[in-house]
Amino acid sequence: MTKTVLVSGASGFIGSHVASRLVEEGYRVRAMTRHPDDYHGAGEPVEADVSDPGSLTAAFAGVDAAYYLVHSLGSEDFEKRDADAARNFATAAAGAGLERIIYLGGLGADDGELSAHLRSRREVEQILRDGPVPVTVLRAAVVIGDGGISWEITRQLAERLPAMVTPQWVNTRTQPIALPDAVRYLVGVLEPSEARGRTYEIGGPEVLRYIDMLQRVAEIQGGHLPNVTVPVLTPRLSSAWLKFVTDVDEETARNLVDSMSNEVVVKDDAITRLLPGELISYDEAVRLALAERAESR
Repeated sequence: MTKTVLVSGASGFIGSHVASRLVEEGYRVRAMTRHPDDYHGAGEPVEADVSDPGSLTAAFAGVDAAYYLVHSLGSEDFEKRDADAARNFATAAAGAGLERIIYLGGLGADDGELSAHLRSRREVEQILRDGPVPVTVLRAAVVIGDGGISWEITRQLAERLPAMVTPQWVNTRTQPIALPDAVRYLVGVLEPSEARGRTYEIGGPEVLRYIDMLQRVAEIQGGHLPNVTVPVLTPRLSSAWLKFVTDVDEETARNLVDSMSNEVVVKDDAITRLLPGELISYDEAVRLALAERAESR
């Protein structure tokens, strides 16, 4: 029997690709969106909003599993918004008797020093898990693909600057993952019984500093990006600097910059045994993202 899968955030960066992959694999997909008339992606659009509990009942009717792929980084009170939305989603999923929820969260050690952004991701995990529906969590760092906010910041900085005076966070280690690999993992955990209720850390084959990522993007585009790191660029100044150089709004930039002081590296590679496969290198992920951007313009 064909499963019906609800994808929240279906018009977003990750959700749109997950919906397409699910349809390709033969699932019946409900693409959850606030604006179904404007939706042109994969699956059947269904109008619902995680901030409006009353809108979720019809969207969840007859659904077997659901992906939770929404968050509110662009708002000042994003932690409260995300917590409330997760409660609404978990309640609707429980009422519909779903067999599982799949959630994409963020990497980072649970050491009490997580940024507000990553702390919020953990809170959402817990809220979803407090309900009766089993939750499979995938935790990722930067996902490299056209349309991703973190990737877009990287691309624009590498493209627009002849040289960089950067804050200390550019030396933080991270483990970026290519969009196709992230989507393969997200779809791959839908069926296996051993994935129910589990948390998996996902990342690409390389651990890099943010400055390494920036300089390699510049090189791939035929340039060179000298760098001088200075200690006086605070998170607030860094976000204002990003706003000046890139198209990302300052509130989103500030929330992302706060997270860039947290090392986000895979410590447990159990996902590679559940879903084995060769991972895309960082340089190849960058080339794929640039090619997708060129094709869509």
